[in-house]
Amino acid sequence: MSEAAAQAETKGFLGWVEKTGNKLPDPVFIFFYLIILLVGISVVAELVHVSAQHPTQINADGTPKVEEAVSLLAPQNIQRLWVDMPKTFTHFHPLGYVLVVMLGAGVAERSGLFASAIRGAVRNAPKLLLTPLVALIAMLSNHAADAGYVVMIPLAAIIFASAGRHPLAGIAAAFAGVSGGFSANIAPGQLDALLYGITETAYDASSIDAGWTMNIAGNTYFIMALLFIYMPIIWFVTDRIIEPRLGKWVPDEGTDAQSYGDENKPLTAEQKKGLGWAGIAVLGVCALWALMTFGPGTPLIDETACAGEAAATGACSPISNYGPFFRSLVGGFLVLFLAAGWAYGAAANTINNHKDLVNMMSEAMKDMGYYLVLAFAAAHFVAMFGWSNLGLITAVHGADAIQSSGLPLPIVLGMIVLFSALLNLFVGSASAKWALMAPVLVPMLMLLGISPDGATAAYRVGDGATNIITPLMVYFPLILVFAQRWKKDFGLGSLTAMMIPYSIWLLISGVILMMIWIFLGLDLGPGAPAQIPIPGAG
Repeated sequence: MSEAAAQAETKGFLGWVEKTGNKLPDPVFIFFYLIILLVGISVVAELVHVSAQHPTQINADGTPKVEEAVSLLAPQNIQRLWVDMPKTFTHFHPLGYVLVVMLGAGVAERSGLFASAIRGAVRNAPKLLLTPLVALIAMLSNHAADAGYVVMIPLAAIIFASAGRHPLAGIAAAFAGVSGGFSANIAPGQLDALLYGITETAYDASSIDAGWTMNIAGNTYFIMALLFIYMPIIWFVTDRIIEPRLGKWVPDEGTDAQSYGDENKPLTAEQKKGLGWAGIAVLGVCALWALMTFGPGTPLIDETACAGEAAATGACSPISNYGPFFRSLVGGFLVLFLAAGWAYGAAANTINNHKDLVNMMSEAMKDMGYYLVLAFAAAHFVAMFGWSNLGLITAVHGADAIQSSGLPLPIVLGMIVLFSALLNLFVGSASAKWALMAPVLVPMLMLLGISPDGATAAYRVGDGATNIITPLMVYFPLILVFAQRWKKDFGLGSLTAMMIPYSIWLLISGVILMMIWIFLGLDLGPGAPAQIPIPGAG
């Protein structure tokens, strides 16, 4: 790329986004600086007696309890910081959820299961349905973590080229599915474990009792709806906007699909056998969980959930008994990924003994090193926010401001989606952004009648839509390299411009879906209503 071209790409709004984002410190240090700022604000807030009436708790004399801001330099908070530091870190809900799931997912990825499943699903796609199938598999591949980016996107380019279509259109469709449709899927997975852990932490820290229980499947219906809405959008944008704009593909001299690795090689007999055994393992795990849920003894059913006072007051739903089942899904995904990965590896000869299995699990934990550092910083920020009472106070006053503004709830949720999308241009990490936003958004929306599941769903729509247009997204440079395999002078501005139509349409459709969902009051997942009774009302 020429120096003039590079300078041209740094101009304008996108150039400003790139330069501004590059100046931001690492998310770990963002949390560190925010903790320092939080300490200062808490001191001032206590001095001026900032307070709010607790929405659900009352004093012994029947008067509403008033929560006052507490300085983080108060002796009890300083003591809590140092004495409870190990507990604050290890009790950070996302930490356990993510590490448990990744133990299994690491085996499924390193054994080759994810890569072979993606290749097998896409290679023989009918030309007529090539784009929607690529979009579908790309969105489903989010369960495969890095494999979605590393395998699916270059493979889509090769398949498009072999079908006589522009390979950059294949890259665009796959990138839009893997990254733009980051939250769209047919079942919860690693991302749900990560986000719901943060949601649960924010809910617990708020001290608001809304009768909510964390359920990793709480956004299942919503992410399935996103999948079936995003797929035709990616299909339309690819075939009607992007590919006509790219024009007829004329290979650059020296570029040849066969020179770019083994992404398009047919599956070997061993890999096919491995996929078959992995499928059997998946069915076996599903059968095991069904037996524990519906079989004798029903260990994953709480028969007392709808008994006594709960039954008399109507404070239970037809699926209230299934609380243990929903909470078991984190462990269920560990067993599912582990069993499928082990079965595949044993058949495909990528796992020869138990030592290979343990090594793959160890490697998966090594990859989580940075996340552990980030989780340590985020855990203390969230905890200290709760100790200061500023989270609850901000949520109460924010909810009051929204109520007095007269804005309908669907509009409020739409604005939150847009704010998440804007913040995503500067802070790429999904967990870092949600750890920043959840301590205020979760309790504030509860006070407006929106469940923690609804808050999580609104955040994830905005988080995905702008992934594909920000150079700060960690895989953005990799996608640029994939594109330059086919068009040597394809630059940063070219990639961003190619993905902007996807981002706009995914964001618009996501906002509309979120607003309609809240307006209709539909459940976001099994046992996860979008709206809840306003705490303290009535």
